[in-house]
Amino acid sequence: MAFGSGDVGFDLGTTNIIVCINKKGVVVREPAVVAFDRSNNEVETFGEEAKEIIGRAAGNIIAVHPLIHGTISNYTVAEKMVDYFLWKAVGRRTLCKPRVCVGVPTGATETERKTVADICYSAGARNVVVVDKAVLAALGSGIDISQKEGTMIVDIGGGTTDIAVVSMGGTVVGKSIQIAGGDFDESIVTYIKDQYNLLIDIAVAEEIKKKIGTCKMMLQEKSMKIRGYNMEDGMIQEVVITSSEIKGALDKNVKKIINAIKQILIVTPPEMKQSVMEQGIMLSGGSALLSGMELRIETELGITTMTSDDPVNCTAIGASKYFSLLSKQRLNRK
Repeated sequence: MAFGSGDVGFDLGTTNIIVCINKKGVVVREPAVVAFDRSNNEVETFGEEAKEIIGRAAGNIIAVHPLIHGTISNYTVAEKMVDYFLWKAVGRRTLCKPRVCVGVPTGATETERKTVADICYSAGARNVVVVDKAVLAALGSGIDISQKEGTMIVDIGGGTTDIAVVSMGGTVVGKSIQIAGGDFDESIVTYIKDQYNLLIDIAVAEEIKKKIGTCKMMLQEKSMKIRGYNMEDGMIQEVVITSSEIKGALDKNVKKIINAIKQILIVTPPEMKQSVMEQGIMLSGGSALLSGMELRIETELGITTMTSDDPVNCTAIGASKYFSLLSKQRLNRK
């Protein structure tokens, strides 16, 4: 096996867990969900199987999300989930324990970083590095993060949005806000309830977001039929909603993300800010795919904005390449 070819990159998200092996590609992308039996404190299953079993199993089986807004909320369950997906990715028969790089929200405390590292070591990693998600997303997007010039990355995930200016392999300025794709979905649920007196599942809200969701005015209006439970009589009711309605429902959260970007630009050193203006802003994360996000940010900030070629996987891809980057940096210093 070539040096660095088996390095494992983890994107531990609130919504999904993505595992990438360097020079092999993404090998795991599943919901960050664990099916847990509260009657005997035993884990039933993980990922897609866990998501599918919810609603079909007995009442004592519950869905557990070990991470909330990118931060570990249940250490024991998170440890079991990482162990399961690490060895699902590399195979139990491997003779060499893998090196693991894992992303955490920008601004995570040392305690939070140590917790993530400890979980990976407990799962069997021989070496663990914990890096800001924005740095890894930039690396996975094809950006040369070792350059002196500053590059701005905005990673809009399921639980957090990480905003950072990256230079010389690290974060110059950055922050993580708890506004992301999951909040988009919740806003749609709330809008449908308030406007139509209907209750819809969060999965339906996610489908609405993907099919007609937008954060800019569209030349051609889109519409979609949805079904929900009428809150007055409990009967199933069908309504037609439009893309302009969903834009209104999402607008508050989109504005919060844009305001956070503005705040980071304000505190960015002048020479770095100039390079950001010249190079533009790179978007990553699954929620960056919301229709109109690029144009909305570009219009409000006056900075060219683009989206990573693989926004969903780029953090895990960058994590899988991080050890090789460290090795190159050490060689260059000799």
